[in-house]
Amino acid sequence: MIRGFALPAAFLATVMLAAAGDQSRRNKSEEPDSFDVEPPILKQNLSNFLPAATPAPDADVARLEKRFEQARQNAGGAERLCNIGVLSRVEMEQRLLRVVQYECKLADARLALYKGEVAELESRVAFGENAKDDLANARATLAQLTEAAQIATAKRERAELEAAEANLRRQQKLLKLGAANESDVSRAEEKLADLKLPRN
Repeated sequence: MIRGFALPAAFLATVMLAAAGDQSRRNKSEEPDSFDVEPPILKQNLSNFLPAATPAPDADVARLEKRFEQARQNAGGAERLCNIGVLSRVEMEQRLLRVVQYECKLADARLALYKGEVAELESRVAFGENAKDDLANARATLAQLTEAAQIATAKRERAELEAAEANLRRQQKLLKLGAANESDVSRAEEKLADLKLPRN
């Protein structure tokens, strides 16, 4: 009895599906480029049409100062949180590395900003304005900022190298325990090799 009803029901379902598919094909062919809902305009698609807005150097320095302070605050209690088990050792190391990286970026941004100010003072002196004393002071400050940027860069490079070495040791231990792949170790080795390459 059930088979007697199953065959006509299956035939009816097949006919209905075929009719629905035919109807949707007709709708698509009538309006091939229309959408029920328009897709959103994506930000990256607009970037080609908008003029490039470069942030002012002062704003860049202020933004980096804010990020540097946030990184310092995040790293402030990282060692204590790691010791009590709230934070992993890897996350603690990453937080400390971020502080050094932002410190370097901030030193470079300050140096770039001050180079622009020194160039402006030099042009004023070249046009005969009386700014020689200001220029001498600015050059002395520029020398100090250059030295600070070099120290920060060396500190960042050393910290990144130490972090890469620690990561390689960690990946090798995990591989021995069977918790990591050969690819993880090779990636860590490649990153360490890249950091050891001489910089221009």
